[in-house]
Amino acid sequence: MHDRGRDRKKETEALIWQQANFDTLTQLPNRRMFLDRLQHDILKSRRDGTRIAILFIDLDHFKEVNDTLGHHQGDVLLIDAARRISACVRQSDTVARLGGDEFTVIVPELHDVERVDSIAQNIIDSLLAPFPLGQEQAFVSASIGITLYPDDAASVEDLLKHADQAMYAAKGAGRNRFSYFTPALQVAALNRMRLTNDLRGALKGNQFKLYFQPIVHLATGRIHKAEALIRWEHPQRGLVSPLEFIPLAEASGLVVAIGEWVFHESARWVQHWRREVHPDFQVSINQSPLEFQREGASYANWLRTLQQLGLPGQSLVVEITEGLLLDASSTVTDKLLQLRDAGIQVALDDFGTGYSSLSYLKKFDIDYLKIDRSFTRNLAPESSDMALSDAIIVMAHKLDLMVIAEGVETAEQRDLLAAAGCDYGQGYLFARPLPAADFDTLLKSQA
Repeated sequence: MHDRGRDRKKETEALIWQQANFDTLTQLPNRRMFLDRLQHDILKSRRDGTRIAILFIDLDHFKEVNDTLGHHQGDVLLIDAARRISACVRQSDTVARLGGDEFTVIVPELHDVERVDSIAQNIIDSLLAPFPLGQEQAFVSASIGITLYPDDAASVEDLLKHADQAMYAAKGAGRNRFSYFTPALQVAALNRMRLTNDLRGALKGNQFKLYFQPIVHLATGRIHKAEALIRWEHPQRGLVSPLEFIPLAEASGLVVAIGEWVFHESARWVQHWRREVHPDFQVSINQSPLEFQREGASYANWLRTLQQLGLPGQSLVVEITEGLLLDASSTVTDKLLQLRDAGIQVALDDFGTGYSSLSYLKKFDIDYLKIDRSFTRNLAPESSDMALSDAIIVMAHKLDLMVIAEGVETAEQRDLLAAAGCDYGQGYLFARPLPAADFDTLLKSQA
């Protein structure tokens, strides 16, 4: 009897704690728990030197739903909104309900601000879908204010005030958008958003161009390989660097369609060069980790296209980064096997700058190592970069891999690499990346 009383007391205490810290409607942390977690994240952030983003989310037009369909349906909508917002963030992020139709998100351990853009945009997109409420459907949108710790303020009070101000700025700018508290960040976010919108129309508008950079056989000076590089000719901005638009393409999912376009264009050109220049001509194309890690996607349609063009798999090389091999997921392994079975070769880009693990080279079928330009740049006899390059070349050859040195700009670098037994070189000494037609002319002039 005594135990049952103790159990009941425990249950009551647990319930009181739950009610004190969590919102009874959505089961999300409430204002008190939110402040507690934010305080905790700030202490950790000070220790680790990382940043925190705080998002204030206010549902637009919620009052109208509440007034027309009643409080019960309003509650159903809030529960669904809480679920949708939570689905857009990681386990380690906090989603809380401050009351009414105001939600907050804490994103701790933030390494790059652009991640906040995509979280905020995902939340906005997910709240735009209709809310089924019994026989009715309701539509709301969200205005989001974003502030960063420690950049924008040091105290919790100021951070919350800033996030609130940024949220009202988003409402004032027309709702259904996010706004940063810091003007400079706001401008950068707007630019990214505009550029992403322009990127959506770039494929349809034929604004992408393929450039090729020769990969030169060092012993003979012949060009039987090239790397395909994408360029975006923006109607107003002129040439936009891939360094600027590929991260946007990855964040928005457009990178998959762009990757397909690069493949089809490269296949068309390699077919032409195998006929006109050399029967073993090869074009290498870069694959973003996002394309490569995509579940369910396979190279089947590539193989069909190559067959239709009468091309063997060997006409293509796929360049991936070392980081992908660290991701030991079956998706990556399956993709590498698919490429091998199709005869498509694989090059490891920027070798030596990441987590080079020699066991990966043996485990996966890699065909080429590309020595990163940071080694090539400082090549001099007896230098440590020369010693490293020598070691990479010897090791690669022992494992039956070919080596391509990137960033070759001087005759001395070329001669040192050739003497070390490096197979191929790529860089401004030979040629810059050229538009396809100019590259075609260059190839034909070497005949």
